[in-house]
Amino acid sequence: TVIAGANASGKSNLRDAFRFLHGIGRGYSVAEIIGEKWSAGGVMEWAGMRGGLREVSYQNGSNFSLGTRAIVQLPFGNRFVPQGYDYEIEVMIAETQRPRIVDESLRTVFREVPNAPLFHRAARGDRDHLKLTLRRMGAPGRFPPSRTYINSTTMLMHLADDSTVDKRLRDRCHSLLNEFGSCRFLDLSPSAMRLPSIPGQLVLGDRGDNLSSVLQAICGDESKKEALLDWVRQLTPMDAKDFDFPADQTGRVLLTLVEENGQRTSAYSASDGTLRLLAILAALLGPEPARFYFLEELENGIHPNRLALLVQLLETKTAQGKTQVVATTHSPQLLRLLSRSSLEHASVVYRLPGTSAGQIKRIVDIPHIREVLKTQDLARLHESGWLEDILNFAEAPEPDPVPIEEEP
Repeated sequence: TVIAGANASGKSNLRDAFRFLHGIGRGYSVAEIIGEKWSAGGVMEWAGMRGGLREVSYQNGSNFSLGTRAIVQLPFGNRFVPQGYDYEIEVMIAETQRPRIVDESLRTVFREVPNAPLFHRAARGDRDHLKLTLRRMGAPGRFPPSRTYINSTTMLMHLADDSTVDKRLRDRCHSLLNEFGSCRFLDLSPSAMRLPSIPGQLVLGDRGDNLSSVLQAICGDESKKEALLDWVRQLTPMDAKDFDFPADQTGRVLLTLVEENGQRTSAYSASDGTLRLLAILAALLGPEPARFYFLEELENGIHPNRLALLVQLLETKTAQGKTQVVATTHSPQLLRLLSRSSLEHASVVYRLPGTSAGQIKRIVDIPHIREVLKTQDLARLHESGWLEDILNFAEAPEPDPVPIEEEP
């Protein structure tokens, strides 16, 4: 999914929404998601949301809500079957008090139609607790007595850990939490990617940490190594024939690219763009890939004539159905390179004149856009501001009629 739009139109708000879901998946309280999470050893595990408690909600409102439809794979006999869920949560905020959940629900989705809720708020109860109504699994329409949980942590987490709850409901909550937890937000830093790492560190950090050890693990599989080298040769002018990972005195390894002529280029001296490409490859081809990646300004550091190959790589990986990628862009060239199927999922974020709320619309849903694209180039439409202009024209409110005075 590619998200285009002007600066301050709201693209980063989408990242924040996904990060909030990710925080839920990691089991954090809403205060920790909005603020920060520190481990028992005093190490920060989680950086809070932009704006903190005061500005996390729209126009400093007292609450915000978030909803998502997720498809998870549930065990069924000796195979897995997809199941859709609609999940909604509402959080109340006050500057001098802890944020708390005031509503939460989970519904199954059958043939795109929401079904009866697996759980939903029954009553708000007291200030610190939320009362839930749970559906009795296997008995539609039947509900056991309501349960009360503290409202600082999501009901998904409470139910997943409650051994007295029907196992099927616990499994569904676990599946959804795992889906939310398998999200990554790559904000790659050349300085982090140049650092050596200990062999066996298999998770690429959001800044690109552990790049060398993740690539070393990929190269342990000859077929994956050849695929990686092939992508490097296509995405860069380097005639790469091998990867080497020399270790320092502490045992940390450092990526070194070896070319056909014997030239050796370590991560210390590799270009920022080359490291960024390698990090995206490591994320997608590594031994522990995430289910979801969010990339801001995908085109950063990528030469225009290599961008098509990067788009091809992402389309190839997402077409396999195991990984989802959302990327923001300011690049007209990137929009031009999208395949027809990817264009169906490309959207534009915009703000109407005189309003402060961002809106989002699929590009193919813009009025008459399919007819326009038969004769016009999408990249040119984007760089000229035509996409925003047509939306402003099509969705601007009608002016109030001017009263006509009658003649005496």
